[in-house]
Amino acid sequence: MCKRTSWIAAAVLMAVVPAWAHCGKCGVGDEKQGQGHAHAEIGKPAPDFALKDQEGREHKLADHKGSVVVLEWTNHECPVVNRYHKSKAMKETMAKFEGKPVVWLAIDSSHFCEQKVEGIREWAKTAEVTYPILLDAPGAVGQMYGAKTTPHMFVIDQKGVLAYMGSLDDDQYGDKESKQNYVAEAVTALLDGSTVAVSTTKPFGCSVKYKKAD
Repeated sequence: MCKRTSWIAAAVLMAVVPAWAHCGKCGVGDEKQGQGHAHAEIGKPAPDFALKDQEGREHKLADHKGSVVVLEWTNHECPVVNRYHKSKAMKETMAKFEGKPVVWLAIDSSHFCEQKVEGIREWAKTAEVTYPILLDAPGAVGQMYGAKTTPHMFVIDQKGVLAYMGSLDDDQYGDKESKQNYVAEAVTALLDGSTVAVSTTKPFGCSVKYKKAD
């Protein structure tokens, strides 16, 4: 019986260890940034983070409690991202809430973003991106939020709870005259104290260029 018990215990241990190892590699266990093992989920507190932007300034999600926060996953080399910025869709959506307690932050989880920071700065000027582009080269924050594409949008309410995640709108191919802007609808609802009608949609665009596991 003792031998059988020991064999079962060893088998259970072998099954569990790879899960721990995987968690360590994905970078979501950074206790220094307060990330813990949190993952983004609608109706739950959005995972906190601290990241530096393209100018070296640090931004903490926790500092924006009391405001609606929009997170835009981006990559300046992605054609879909460039289409959305060339059409002014992002800028016009943000402009709807000018003067209101809404914070807009872009996050670049591309593994090469820190090496291409000069290109990001130049692109931000050309594309007239006036909000910070936070650099997440290790991909820890992107993995926590489950960011899949660029762009991929997340809207966080005034209490720090995730209220929406998905695409900016329903114009996947850039050919719609009349578009449903999910992000604008979510932000408007939160400012009005209403429930977000559409809380999840399927994102589309380029895949996030995460760092490959060692």
